[in-house]
Amino acid sequence: MQQLNALREETSTWESIAAQLNDLYALAQLLEEEPDAQMQDEIARSVTTLEQEVEKLQFALMFSGQHDERNAILSLHAGSGGVDAQDWAEMLLRMYLRWAERHRFRAEIYDYNQGEEAGIKSATIEITGRYAYGYLRSEAGTHRLIRLSPFDAAHRRHTSFAKVEIMPDIEDTIEVIIRPEDIEVDTYRSTGAGGQHVNKTDSAVRIRHMPTGIVVTCQNERSQIQNREVALKLLKARLYEREEKRHEEEAARLKGEHIQADFGTQIRSVTVHPYTVVKDHRTNFESSDTEGYLAGNVDPFIQAYLQEQAGGVSAED
Repeated sequence: MQQLNALREETSTWESIAAQLNDLYALAQLLEEEPDAQMQDEIARSVTTLEQEVEKLQFALMFSGQHDERNAILSLHAGSGGVDAQDWAEMLLRMYLRWAERHRFRAEIYDYNQGEEAGIKSATIEITGRYAYGYLRSEAGTHRLIRLSPFDAAHRRHTSFAKVEIMPDIEDTIEVIIRPEDIEVDTYRSTGAGGQHVNKTDSAVRIRHMPTGIVVTCQNERSQIQNREVALKLLKARLYEREEKRHEEEAARLKGEHIQADFGTQIRSVTVHPYTVVKDHRTNFESSDTEGYLAGNVDPFIQAYLQEQAGGVSAED
């Protein structure tokens, strides 16, 4: 139902844009007969707004990953750099909160570990919104800041690091459905203790789950029906355990190997002294607008990364 609602919303958005374009086209034809400068300006503004909306929708087409549509769990950790690193981690936290606000995503802080002097040692937030993980997965890695330290009495230039971890919000509930056509049930005579009735009838049950090869048996109950119920319960528990392990392995894969937030590991650098520049070392995309970047304008860097991952094809293409 969630997928259906999301697709309906996406379809209705495109249909709305198409209807607005048709209306604007009809107005433009009327203006050819009776020119009106004010109306022409309004049409031009409406077209510009629609172009921006279409660009956003085209950008979303690059989200093709398995978990891209999910909410994102973002964790920040101060790296090397002492108090400056803790302050830098807090700056990044503010940046991503403002980024979420720009996208009208909901952000909720789950954990906040404050530093002794300033900043934070770590923080974890959940960002809720469609494609939140698709956007933010490009941000995982070490982020570097180069500036004149406000915590240094001599006001010298310092380099500090913070690590960003991004995980998709994979639902905790694991639903286990056992389809009748997926199981093979055998009955046989119990060989264990349990009294005369148990040993003389084919009350023991063996169930084989064909898709996974898991086999469970039960022969402790008096009747075949009881043994079948217990065996199905055991099978469901085994399948749940298997699915839970798969989720854990998937989460570990998405999180990636542990990397120390230090020199040589950075994916992006923000320099505010002696010049101002933000540079992504994976794509070589850069901007001199450090103030706007720290205020939440991260999208140009996200877009550059996603385009490179998609093979360099831009949204316009």
